[in-house]
Amino acid sequence: MSLMEKIQNKTAKIGVIGLGYVGLPLAVEKAKAGYNVIGFDVQEKKVEMVNKGINYIGDVVNEELEDLVKKGKITATTDFEKLAECDAVMICVPTPLNKFKQPDLQYVVASTKEVAKRLHKDMLVTLESTTYPGTTEEVMLPILEETGLKVGKDFYLAFSPERVDPGNLRFKTKNTPKVVGGVTPECTKHAKALYENVLEAEVFAVSTPKEAEMAKILENTFRIVNIALINEMAVVAKKLGINIWEVIDAAATKPFGFMPFYPGPGVGGHCIPIDPFYLTYKARAVDYHTRLIEMAGEINDAMPEYVVSRLQDILNDRKRCLNGAKVLLLGVAYKNDIDDLRESPALKVIEHLEKKHADIIIHDPYIPEFTHEGKTYKSVELTRELLESVDAVVLTTAHSNVDYEFVLEHAPFLFDTKNKTKNIEKNKDKVILL
Repeated sequence: MSLMEKIQNKTAKIGVIGLGYVGLPLAVEKAKAGYNVIGFDVQEKKVEMVNKGINYIGDVVNEELEDLVKKGKITATTDFEKLAECDAVMICVPTPLNKFKQPDLQYVVASTKEVAKRLHKDMLVTLESTTYPGTTEEVMLPILEETGLKVGKDFYLAFSPERVDPGNLRFKTKNTPKVVGGVTPECTKHAKALYENVLEAEVFAVSTPKEAEMAKILENTFRIVNIALINEMAVVAKKLGINIWEVIDAAATKPFGFMPFYPGPGVGGHCIPIDPFYLTYKARAVDYHTRLIEMAGEINDAMPEYVVSRLQDILNDRKRCLNGAKVLLLGVAYKNDIDDLRESPALKVIEHLEKKHADIIIHDPYIPEFTHEGKTYKSVELTRELLESVDAVVLTTAHSNVDYEFVLEHAPFLFDTKNKTKNIEKNKDKVILL
């Protein structure tokens, strides 16, 4: 039976390498669609949890995972020998930047080598990890073809970027449109067919993996540039004595030619602060410098320090010193209503506060404890006694399940970097906006 037949009748066995924010939801959706799925991960704890039906990803429904495991539709393993059993393998591993903001592809390379050891005829391999244009063909393809098998004839290789937005209540893996680009038309055909059999969304095919790789970078470069623009506007507006939040609301009344973006203490997450710099790296190879992207990164990277500088001025106006001040941070996750700390700007705010010798207290209902720069922080309960004892409260992540009215009632003031208190009228005089 051909791979296409197995895809259509859902007898193809699917492998998913990497059981994190991208891989586990993808594995669940493929299993829900009727395929048998094997999840691969080097972390034994994740493998054990999956095999027990215990969920650890917010975008996965606990009961669905438990049911799929009980039915035998999903299993997990650290044994990569089982890749030989798979008809299709999706690689969903981290692609971080190193300290020089250059792509670190060690996980992609390692995963590809594991697949190559078990590559067989009529196998589909797709990469979902965000990376620079050319990775699929320049890095993965040579490793796979070292086996003697030929792409488009013996096996199929494609790139299909993940579009995960943790905490998004409307768009999940299943209903988010997909982009697919194969090395050959046959590669695209097979990858597109598999995704169409799983998702309830359009699967849009592009000419080659490069277009698909570039599309993902364009999506997040659009965001990092516009966030940088509004962050810079916020700084300028403050100096001019203008309320930037009212400005945004006013501009947003225009029904065309404007899309509202909002300022904050910086950008975080697994995409926006990282993905555009894959392109700056690749562009240098063709002697081009992506000045706008790099400037946007600089502006956003400066926002945590700007927040601390503003806080220092606010305390100074109250005849208080930041050195030794008791500062309560509301939220450390990189966005509201999730437990994800990756690249969170709140961590940079903490670093700058530590340098100023502030006494930092954390409240985050989603993150009870975390370690940063070798120091462990524990989330404390919001009490009247705590709020009355601190010198400052800074809202760094706008979680919905925090009682901001209670905070305003008992705190000396709230430095709101996200305009979360917009609709609260009581004790409005205690709010200081970014």
